[in-house]
Amino acid sequence: MTQNNIWTNKYFVALMAVIACILWGSAFPVLKITYAELQIAPSDVSARMLIAGARFFLAGLMVFAVQRLFLGQSVKIQRANLMPLLMLGLAQTGLQYYFFYNGVAAVSGIKSAILNSVGNFWVVILAHFIYTNDRLNLGKVLGLIAGFAGIVLVNWQPSTTIGWEFSLRGEGFLVLAGLTSAVGTFWAKSLSKTLNPVTVNAYQLTLGSLLLLALGIPTLVDGGLTLTPLFWALFIYSAFLSAAAFSIWYTLLKYNKAGEVTIYRFVIPISGAILSAILLPDEQLTISILAALVLVALGISAVNYWQRSGEEDAQKHPGS
Repeated sequence: MTQNNIWTNKYFVALMAVIACILWGSAFPVLKITYAELQIAPSDVSARMLIAGARFFLAGLMVFAVQRLFLGQSVKIQRANLMPLLMLGLAQTGLQYYFFYNGVAAVSGIKSAILNSVGNFWVVILAHFIYTNDRLNLGKVLGLIAGFAGIVLVNWQPSTTIGWEFSLRGEGFLVLAGLTSAVGTFWAKSLSKTLNPVTVNAYQLTLGSLLLLALGIPTLVDGGLTLTPLFWALFIYSAFLSAAAFSIWYTLLKYNKAGEVTIYRFVIPISGAILSAILLPDEQLTISILAALVLVALGISAVNYWQRSGEEDAQKHPGS
C-alpha cells in the first residue's frame, strides 16, 4: 500500500484523526499544570508568551528534523511562498495561541476544552461565505444550534469550576482563538495544495512562534521564571503534541475531503474535559458539563456530517 493510499484509507484516517484530537485535548490540563508549577500570576502575559513561543519554536524544529532526517524530504521553499507561510504562522500559531494561552489562564481546563470547540463552528460559518459549494443548510444550522447551546450551557451553569462569568480575557479570548484557528484552517488547506503539508506545518509553527517570543522578551530579560524538572517534561511533551498533531492534521487534509477529517474534532473537547477532570484536582465532570459536552459533540458531528454529505452531492451533481 502506497503512502497516499494509507492516508486515504478510512480506518487509518479515523485512527490518525482521533490521535491528533486526543493530543490537542491533552494540551488543556498540561497547560494548567504548567502554569501552577511555575506559579505564573494571572496578569503575567509575558511569561505565558515566552513559554508558548519557546514551545512552538521547538515544535517547528522537531517537524523540520523529522521531515529532513527521517522522511528524507527537502525543507526548502520558494521565496514566493515565504510570505504566505509567515501570514499563516501569525494566524495559526501567533494570534491563536496568544488568545489561547491567556484564555486558559483565566478559565478552568474543562471549560477551556469545551469553549475551544467554537473554532469548528467558525469554520462552517466562514465556509458559507468563502466557498460557493459549501453553503449552510438545515442540517448544518441544527448542528450549529446544538453546538452553541452547549457553549452557552457551560457558561450559564453556576458551580465552583464553571461559574457564571463570561469575560473578554477568559472566555472571550478562547472564542477568538477559535476564530483565528478557523482562518488558519482555510489558509493551510489552500497552501497544502501546492506545498508538502509537513513543510507548511514546520514553517507556520516556527514563524508564528517568533511573535510569541517577541511578546515574551520582558520575562526572558528579567529571568522571572524558575524552571523545574516537571516543567521541562511538560514543555517537551507540549512541543511534541503540537508537532505531531498539526503534521497529522495537515496531511489528512491534503489527501482527504475536509468534511471526512474534521468530523472527528468532537474528540478534542471530550478528551480535553476528561483528561482535565483526571489530572486537575480541583476540576470534575458535572451533569451540566456532561450535557454541554454532548451538545457540543453532537453539534460538531452534525455540521461535519452535513458538510460531507454536501460534498458527495456536489460530486454526484456537478452541474447543480
